Amino acid sequence: MEAVYGVFTLARQAVGVMETFPLGPFAVARDGAFRPREAGPPPALRFRWRGRRCEAALRADGLRLAAIAGRVPSTAERGADRDLAFQAVAALPGLLPAGWRLRLLPDHRIQVEQETAAVPTATGVIAAMVRFALALDPCLDRLEQTPFARKREDG
Repeated sequence: MEAVYGVFTLARQAVGVMETFPLGPFAVARDGAFRPREAGPPPALRFRWRGRRCEAALRADGLRLAAIAGRVPSTAERGADRDLAFQAVAALPGLLPAGWRLRLLPDHRIQVEQETAAVPTATGVIAAMVRFALALDPCLDRLEQTPFARKREDG
């Protein structure tokens, strides 16, 4: 018997059941499993939270969430209080949930990261993005209290 979608499906209308359907660079399985469609660099969903660039990158072993939380002024910027900026950055790890990482990138941007080990579903990816953004708030609140945060450059 042919695969059918319901009582009212006409004969020969059900050509076959899709195993996955495309969603941008991702393939979504019938059970909601979410994976890259092609080999290569992991595709990512990009979004902004409170004006900051965020990214959810799908990897073979799970999901990597990252956000550019702010930027430390460079020595070339007049009147920049780098000491104050570094004090604020030094306080951030205590505000982050367990397992999160804080990195100072070569271009002075402050990046916050989290990796999850679970194989995500499409719904799970969206839920993880929301949880990440909400958990990031204390870190962003702290940075926004510093004078250097007013001139934010997050790419």
